[in-house]
Amino acid sequence: MTGSPSEHDPQLSGAAGAAFDIALTPEVARSAPACLAAVTHRGRVVAVRALGEPRRDGQATTRDTVFRIASMSKSFLAATVMSLVDEGALDLGSPASAYVPGLAGAALPGPTAEGFDATLGELLANRGGLGEDNPFGDDHLGESRAWATTLVDSGLNLSSHSGTEYEYSNLGISVLGRAVEAVTGHPVEEVVAERILTPLGLTGTHAYAEDYPDAADLATGWRTFDGGESFMSEPYVGTGALGCIGSLFSTVDDIATWMHFLGSAFDEAADRDPAFESVLPAAARRRMQTGHTLMPTDGYQLGGRTLDAAGYGYGLVVELDHRFGRVVQHAGGLPGFSSHMRWHPTTGIGVVVFGNSDEFSGSAVAGQILTHVLEAVDAPSGRIRPWAATVDAAQRLDTELRAGALLEPDGWEALTDLFTRNVLRNVPADVRAQRLRTMVQRLGDVSEAGQLHTRVTAAPTPGTLRWVIPCGHGTLVAQVRMVGTPQGARVQAVSLAAAGPDAVRADGDVEGVQEHMQIIWE
Repeated sequence: MTGSPSEHDPQLSGAAGAAFDIALTPEVARSAPACLAAVTHRGRVVAVRALGEPRRDGQATTRDTVFRIASMSKSFLAATVMSLVDEGALDLGSPASAYVPGLAGAALPGPTAEGFDATLGELLANRGGLGEDNPFGDDHLGESRAWATTLVDSGLNLSSHSGTEYEYSNLGISVLGRAVEAVTGHPVEEVVAERILTPLGLTGTHAYAEDYPDAADLATGWRTFDGGESFMSEPYVGTGALGCIGSLFSTVDDIATWMHFLGSAFDEAADRDPAFESVLPAAARRRMQTGHTLMPTDGYQLGGRTLDAAGYGYGLVVELDHRFGRVVQHAGGLPGFSSHMRWHPTTGIGVVVFGNSDEFSGSAVAGQILTHVLEAVDAPSGRIRPWAATVDAAQRLDTELRAGALLEPDGWEALTDLFTRNVLRNVPADVRAQRLRTMVQRLGDVSEAGQLHTRVTAAPTPGTLRWVIPCGHGTLVAQVRMVGTPQGARVQAVSLAAAGPDAVRADGDVEGVQEHMQIIWE
């Protein structure tokens, strides 16, 4: 289920080669016996860089080498949960203790001694109140179900009030695995394979090393404590009660398909793809890739990018990149392995990176590669299709502005059919006219201008349009913001301002993600 070759593949391949050179420096490569990086486009691997030897036995790393992907597995568990939610077998709004009764004994220490009331959805979004447990979770991945039951039943200490704070909890996510088993009657690994891996054709992805044939090219795990001067073999951590949060092994081609399956949910055409829809509807996939829990951004500014926001979705981290908009990602780390996948839903460009040492920084490498590739192709931050009513309103206002009608109060009052009633209540027509006259005195008379769509500088939403009007000594910036009502979309706000030095946005405004949207005109 991978995409077809596209005209963009040669450009992406060239950009990927340069990105590999930047990110996979000799120093980085020395931190793991083997590493593998791939740039993908809508499910296709368009470029690969393979370095080292996955078992240190003289056999080189190849595109087909299998690596442990650790916590990248959480996205597969989340998709499985969402498929059961879609069928009505699980309810994200129900208390998690309804599926795992022992959780009811968890409590937040203190005078109030408040108990545990987190929902399945809050656990899936890492705000269930359970504390961060990465080293502990890694070390106990292979423990039995009986061990996990005893641990939960003994009464867990909560770190925060349920539903209020982000904390990355392996134990909390693993509760979703127990819920899956409770409603299906089967081990969660089997349910993930049946519902997700098999129908998507992910034949290179398994929960156990033993599931691969003897001839399979499996990378083994290693550790270094001296920058790669020497390595110690690190046996695979077992797959047990916590395995659902980090046990999977996979290939770059399978992860390419996986990223496309998820990211294509934001593509209008892909929403109608019956093969993907039969596995998990696009609406559910979009919910996975929407931030449900606010996260601090200091730890996620990968590749030198500035983030406007970040949040944990369902089994995935969602970034709002200041230049490129939505980027979805998840890292994986276990003793002996480091991995990372990240993709840009707007363009379908993704990156997957594997390394077989926990000193290898898969996240940093993948972040650098994706940033470089997106910059090289001048990727849009998103795609917006303005409402027809938005365009019509902007066109009418633009015509009246350039004709000089809005220099007088009567001109504004003649547009009352276009406005919601608050527009001329918030700023009366005579005030608007006076302000515009002052601006025109400063900027000069309106100059000859081209068609409206050639002067649009931003469309942050389908109901918002910003455009410029050249004047004799400067530029006027206009913006309309619509509201969709049962009677049809109408203008709820209109603003006029002098442009700053860049002649694109109002003086004092800063460049944002909205300037880089691709606008689709009907």
